[in-house]
Amino acid sequence: MSKTALITGATSGIGKATAELFAANGINLILCGRRQERLDNLQSALGSKTNVLTLNFDIRDRSAVSEAIGSLPDNTEIDILINNAGNAHGMDTIDQGSLDDWDAMLDINVKGLLYISKAIIPQMVERKNGHVINIGSTAGKEVYPKGNVYCASKHAVDAINQGMRLDLNAHGIRVGAVNPGLVETEFSDVRFKGDTDRAENVYKGFQALRAEDIADIIHFVVTRPYHVNIADLVVMCTAQASSTIVNKNL
Repeated sequence: MSKTALITGATSGIGKATAELFAANGINLILCGRRQERLDNLQSALGSKTNVLTLNFDIRDRSAVSEAIGSLPDNTEIDILINNAGNAHGMDTIDQGSLDDWDAMLDINVKGLLYISKAIIPQMVERKNGHVINIGSTAGKEVYPKGNVYCASKHAVDAINQGMRLDLNAHGIRVGAVNPGLVETEFSDVRFKGDTDRAENVYKGFQALRAEDIADIIHFVVTRPYHVNIADLVVMCTAQASSTIVNKNL
């Protein structure tokens, strides 16, 4: 029987690439995002390969999360949860940071992840089966200048991932994190609020990771035998040694 995966932040970047790869391998999909047109396009593109449901909601809205998950057919069993939705806003020193930016990062990266997890994990506990993949970041492993609150949000994801694994161990649920470094997606466009030149400059002079690279790793993680749990994986492009050291000659 085909498994069903729910992917948050499915309309772009890593989420979209993961949805496409999962569909190619016959995994049923529940795709979540805020942009209905993109969800519709994904459903049209992938619907011939697998079963695709879409849910349009803002993961920051606790009621919207509950309503969206509650709207799924009664017999829906979610085998795989990909907590992918996340963002970065701004890159300022702590004294110059925007409170709105801080709220957005903590609401989406931390609270949104918790809301969707709370809505789905109880059914996994009841079945004593399931797999949760939390998409973290190298920013959750180290802090870099002007990364302050974004790094804090991803450190929180790292801690939540560890806490989930401990708490859900008794129920046979696999929990793991994939922590990418520099991936060329819409991430920097969002961070720099439409400053395209600044966003593009982040990836100039070296070959960054692609969303498809991370999707391939996520697919590998979820297709391991049940007794294998990849608990915490950090992946960077060859040019990247840390958040602040990138060889721009590669």
